[in-house]
Amino acid sequence: MERAATVVRQTKETNIELTLGLDGGEVVVDTGVGFFDHMLTALAVHGGFGLQLKAEGDWNVDCHHTVEDTGIVLGRAFKQALGDRSGIVRYGHAMIPMDEALGFCAVDVSGRPYLVFDAAFPQERVGDFDTCMTEEFFRALSDNAGFTLHLRCPYGKNSHHMIEALFKACAHALCDATAENSTGAVLSTKGTFSR
Repeated sequence: MERAATVVRQTKETNIELTLGLDGGEVVVDTGVGFFDHMLTALAVHGGFGLQLKAEGDWNVDCHHTVEDTGIVLGRAFKQALGDRSGIVRYGHAMIPMDEALGFCAVDVSGRPYLVFDAAFPQERVGDFDTCMTEEFFRALSDNAGFTLHLRCPYGKNSHHMIEALFKACAHALCDATAENSTGAVLSTKGTFSR
């Protein structure tokens, strides 16, 4: 069974079409802002995911709607592609160094959304991307995918490096968590991931 999903979301603020393949595929990302494209491409490549994404948003206002709505759509795609979540490893974690910065991510993809985010960025912007939107993106992803997601960057001097370390740590953690386990069973003592 193919573990993939396509999600389309249109509002007065954004128009987003996204296809996600958990087991790989082409990576083509266009959101209208280079740094965000770079981060989403890193998430896909380092996670081993296929990702085709086209997002049009009201960048004349700011990046908020496009970044948050992309997180919503990506989260929904993960949720659909994972199905009932049986037969997956469930948990993943990674620490990624990016020059002077260190990013950490731990994830449980069981269907219970919760975000813990601990990072203070020294620069407010990276290109056209507001660094405060990093947390908003991951919150939208967590809420819509049903991920318990802990992200931490305990130190760093360059916001670009810090955010990239977080995206890559998330990618590697998700790669491990969404991998198929050897038994095909639901890894829960309840026997189900339903709440």
